[in-house]
Amino acid sequence: MSRLHVVSGKGGTGKTTVAAALALALATEGRRTLLVEVEGRQGIAQLFETEALPYEERKIAVGPASEGASRGDSARGGGGRRAGEVYALAIDAERALLDYLQMFYKLGSAGRALKKLGAIDFATTIAPGLRDVLLTGKACEAVRRKDKQGRFVYDAVVMDAPPTGRITRFLNVNDEVAGLAKIGPIHNQAQAVMRVLKSPETAVHLVTLLEEMPVQETADGVAELRAAGLPVGGIVINMTRPALLDNGDLDLLAARGARAGVAKALSQAGLGGARRGGLADRLIDPLLEQAREHAERVELERAEHAELTAIGLPTYELELLPEGVDLAGLYQLARDLRKQGPI
Repeated sequence: MSRLHVVSGKGGTGKTTVAAALALALATEGRRTLLVEVEGRQGIAQLFETEALPYEERKIAVGPASEGASRGDSARGGGGRRAGEVYALAIDAERALLDYLQMFYKLGSAGRALKKLGAIDFATTIAPGLRDVLLTGKACEAVRRKDKQGRFVYDAVVMDAPPTGRITRFLNVNDEVAGLAKIGPIHNQAQAVMRVLKSPETAVHLVTLLEEMPVQETADGVAELRAAGLPVGGIVINMTRPALLDNGDLDLLAARGARAGVAKALSQAGLGGARRGGLADRLIDPLLEQAREHAERVELERAEHAELTAIGLPTYELELLPEGVDLAGLYQLARDLRKQGPI
């Protein structure tokens, strides 16, 4: 069985970006990765700067270049070592249900008729657990799929999953369909999905920021996943920023002698006279205020980092990209993940 990586996180933490970067990072040395989207937002297509993904597996990228290549070379897939491939799939619950009906009940044309009558929407609305079985089932099928030579089609499957607040319910499909079917194809499908989701080849990774609410939601999510018996992988701390100053630096800057030195430096930089009341002198207090805010942020982030470390899972850090996450930046994040070891 291929390896399944499920990526979740509080909204706004960049979980889709991390999922895409992880898929790229895994596509090395000829390996093939499938990146799966289940929420219908077409976020993957936007990140890879391609048209909207259809309900079919489509090659969208090659793996990152070897170390030392430029960002532009990486985005084009160049480099010394053999690159892998990234395929993507946007799973649609309606289409997945039609596949399901055809697979188990041979209702190909009848299934299409049911869609026209609105029965598909009706089924997935009154039984939301069925929708989750369909979405997770499609990804788990890709994990188990083999080619004619008996080899797994994909080395890894990465799922961009729902946010942390819904991830345990989304993955725990056995509980969701318990009231729908005790026996039969739906029950058997849920059992097959759970065998994949609870296997040693599956890992649920949580994406967070060094902020109070995302960190708390991550801790709660890990606890819920563990209680449900679902395998938790690692924690990805996204959009980290370097610490430029600490409180010791701030104390030095606030000292009387330091003020004069800062004023002189500003004056030498062409920002007005250094005398008291001059432009350079008037700039010191706003600069100190910014420095104080920075130092406070650093202290808060250190405290949140300690909370995450206490959870006892492997952690990975991705820096904030000042220019935003374009395609080249996505490859940069993939290389950064690879440098931090297996995930």
